[in-house]
Amino acid sequence: MQGILYEEPTIWLFLLVTVVMGGWLAWMTGRAMALTWKPTYQLVLYALVLGLVVRFIHFALFEATLLTLHYYVVDTIILMGFAFAGWRYHRARQMTTQYRWLFERTGPFGWKPRPGVEIKDELA
Repeated sequence: MQGILYEEPTIWLFLLVTVVMGGWLAWMTGRAMALTWKPTYQLVLYALVLGLVVRFIHFALFEATLLTLHYYVVDTIILMGFAFAGWRYHRARQMTTQYRWLFERTGPFGWKPRPGVEIKDELA
């Protein structure tokens, strides 16, 4: 796995910086975007910037390569996963709490119209 996902000597550094620290930042970014009703293309832009931040942390603290496309893409894909999961989780929560007479929760990331309620296609 070393060389494919991370360049540090141990996987623990990769998990700490990219998954734990970066994942938490990406989740909170997705949360902020959902709570302010921002579109998902802005979330992609923020995740791209977060990928640069995580690469800089790897470089500054653990002497990793700063400008490497391969590891930037790996970090950014992981961050986008966390960001979209955070966005979807909080959007589902918003839809079912703010519009509880229209929608009911179907899981941590989904919602559906309540029985007997007609919803326009763009809202469902």
